[in-house]
Amino acid sequence: MSVTQIDIDEEALERAMAVAGVRTKKDAVNLALRFYAEQQERAACLTRHFERAQHWEAVERAERLHRAEKDAR
Repeated sequence: MSVTQIDIDEEALERAMAVAGVRTKKDAVNLALRFYAEQQERAACLTRHFERAQHWEAVERAERLHRAEKDAR
């Protein structure tokens, strides 16, 4: 772990700390960084799966199934 000095939006930091239920700025920043990294990794994974599914025509089948289910209601 390293010590880094940065300017942080205090209002945003206070809101994040309240929502996350953490008591220190360090915990809030580390939590936010982990959350952001995990979110981006999940998005990249979904993109890869979506791109692969296009080759299987799975997307079109899923859309047809979804439309058929909506029409049946």
